[in-house]
Amino acid sequence: MTATGKKPKAEPAPPTTLFLFGAHGDLVKRLLMPALYNLSRDGLLGEGLRIVGVDHNAISDADFAKKLEDFIRTEAASKVKGNAEHALDPQLWAQLAKGISYVQGDFLDDGTYADIASKIADSGTGNAVFYLATAPRFFSEVVQRLGRANLLEESPGAFRRVVIEKPFGSDLATAEALNACLLKVMTEKQIYRIDHYLGKETVQNILISRFSNVLFEAFWNNHYIDHVQITAAETVGVETRGSFFENTGTLRDMVPNHLFQLLAMIAMEPPAAFGADAVRGEKAKVIGAVRPWSLEDARANSVRGQYTAGEIGGKALPGYRQEANVAPDSSTETFVALKVMIDNWRWVGVPFYLRTGKRMADSLAEIVVRFKQIPHSIFNQPTSSFQPNCLVIRLQPDEGLRMNLMAKTPGDGMRLKPAELELDFRESFKTPRMDAYERLLLDVLRGQLTLFMRGDELEAAWEWVEPILDNWEQNDSAPIPYTAGTWGPAAASALIGRDGLQWREEALPED
Repeated sequence: MTATGKKPKAEPAPPTTLFLFGAHGDLVKRLLMPALYNLSRDGLLGEGLRIVGVDHNAISDADFAKKLEDFIRTEAASKVKGNAEHALDPQLWAQLAKGISYVQGDFLDDGTYADIASKIADSGTGNAVFYLATAPRFFSEVVQRLGRANLLEESPGAFRRVVIEKPFGSDLATAEALNACLLKVMTEKQIYRIDHYLGKETVQNILISRFSNVLFEAFWNNHYIDHVQITAAETVGVETRGSFFENTGTLRDMVPNHLFQLLAMIAMEPPAAFGADAVRGEKAKVIGAVRPWSLEDARANSVRGQYTAGEIGGKALPGYRQEANVAPDSSTETFVALKVMIDNWRWVGVPFYLRTGKRMADSLAEIVVRFKQIPHSIFNQPTSSFQPNCLVIRLQPDEGLRMNLMAKTPGDGMRLKPAELELDFRESFKTPRMDAYERLLLDVLRGQLTLFMRGDELEAAWEWVEPILDNWEQNDSAPIPYTAGTWGPAAASALIGRDGLQWREEALPED
């Protein structure tokens, strides 16, 4: 707050030319452009942003801007702040559209990069961001050509940044090769590996909750915490992404990035300061401390599944092998459950259970921190009847924090039962929340790297995943079938049950 008691106005991003490679793709139309419009509406982009689409399709600047406008009005209206009838403010869109232009060219043609250089020269500022919303096979090719055209060279007062979407490689070797390619033509501080999970308000609140509340940090260790569960479940199937998913699978798609980033944020040591180097350094230490599994360990501590036909909400759904562009004998996994151990002083002996899948019983992403049982009951109830304290950090759909405590039931006698403390972010904070892509795009434009993965974090995650991939390949193990609309194969319950534990939804008392 200022001396007058008013909230200080946020500084808009500096004037920048933002190049969107793959400009006709769904990522640009459904997510990036609505996010940019919302940032403009909130006064966070200033008037110096120029947006340049780059793709092979022939289209004029005006027609490209109109195509984006029409798509947002009809297909991505829910992503735009405004009402249903008037999703776009005409004046605001006209102002944004003035800075929209287009470069037609092949990503592998050096002439395309000459046209890009001309756009930068005409912009009046040397600031440029290159967003690779392309197929992964183009990442290295585009970056090499940007470097060859000297478009990644920074000068005082003029930055150059590259944003890359996942997947960041398909195994350790390809991840290392991609990182090596990037670092040949630019520095680590110019690379923004974007993971939309890290743009969620609740994920950022993990750090706030841990490091601004002494009661959390005091018992955030193996003396008090029994285990941690991280779940990212979807009710949707592969939809139109069958071709992509057949070559990727859930393990590659979700674990080295999304789930390991959540693991790192929950388990990291307090950084010296809230800055990119300090935060990312502590995350890298955690991932580096994850106990490596041998092939035998990997087999014992991983479960892979594939959904079969079922129903969700009364709607009949096909199995994965019946989806479009999926092989009828596919062995691609749509579900993974893993046990992870971290070998450092804070976490040794505390298991972390990771679980993610498609066509599951509910769409949710949450982290469950379950504390140890009390050592002794002074009440007329055995400790086994007490529900251990549990902190639930819900990332979606209803973002918030929940903590269960034992409390006395009203009336005569001393009977205890679980009660819940809840912080609902939507109810508690009435100010509009930023969408994940809004947060991350603004950070890119401002040069804030804290919420982006560093190369060593990524390589350490892939190094841990590698034995699991090798085990599946060497044993030619088929995924275990599970019915769409359930919580995955029974083997996932057996994985955590082996340690005398249950997944949260299995442990909740019945109403």
